[in-house]
Amino acid sequence: MKSVKSVLKKLFKLILNTIPRPILIRLSYLARPVLAYCLKGNNFTDPIDGKSFKSFLPYGYGEQRHNVLSPSTLSLERHRLLWLYLMNETDFFSAEKKVLHFAPEQCFLKRFKDLKNLDYTTTDLLSPIADVKADICNLPFKDEEFDIILCNHVLEHIPNDTKAMRELYRVMKVGGMGIFQIPQDLNREKTFEDNSITDKKERAKLFGQYDHVRVYGRDYFDKLRSIGFKVEAVDYTATLSAEAIKKFCLAKGEIIPIVYK
Repeated sequence: MKSVKSVLKKLFKLILNTIPRPILIRLSYLARPVLAYCLKGNNFTDPIDGKSFKSFLPYGYGEQRHNVLSPSTLSLERHRLLWLYLMNETDFFSAEKKVLHFAPEQCFLKRFKDLKNLDYTTTDLLSPIADVKADICNLPFKDEEFDIILCNHVLEHIPNDTKAMRELYRVMKVGGMGIFQIPQDLNREKTFEDNSITDKKERAKLFGQYDHVRVYGRDYFDKLRSIGFKVEAVDYTATLSAEAIKKFCLAKGEIIPIVYK
């Protein structure tokens, strides 16, 4: 069993680090049904689609995390945590909202598009599944256009994240809400970035992925506040039982940054 897990980890790491993201997105649509069929079981459940499996898949560009990638939706810990938060703590699935979603994740895309209460727009510079191709630092949207903005695991890719945050603030309605998840090291007081490091392996080692430009520290929340947002750092796993965290394969203590304008 250990040898199979080891092979899977090496294979997924190779795929993630050698195949460009837009191609990976297209190929994953073909892989999902096969993976879901092969891993059917009852040990772990993806709350997004309710399907259960004997195990989830490994994932990681640098150090691989075991049992984190859902075979059916391809959701990671952060996606499943966000789904549970939106479902249980907000009116996202019932109230009429105009939503802007950056770099739309496959696990959410069709489900959010199918919600009749949402006026739902997706955007990204490179993603083949986004509606609007746009630079987050220069958005083609009006001031105060959106009630909700989802921008998750995007800002760590953006060299000028201050300009990106200002654009997010500009297009959000007064009274609007955003969820801006990022990879964050809560042991760091200050965000770390070093543009002189260009080697992909070294960047993956230091920043978590070869295409990340920083590791955010606890000062991320203060930076959002400096733009004008009101910020709540929500540890939603603290409200869940240990059994639920294990069943849904969540990362205990992961913070959801909720912002308001």
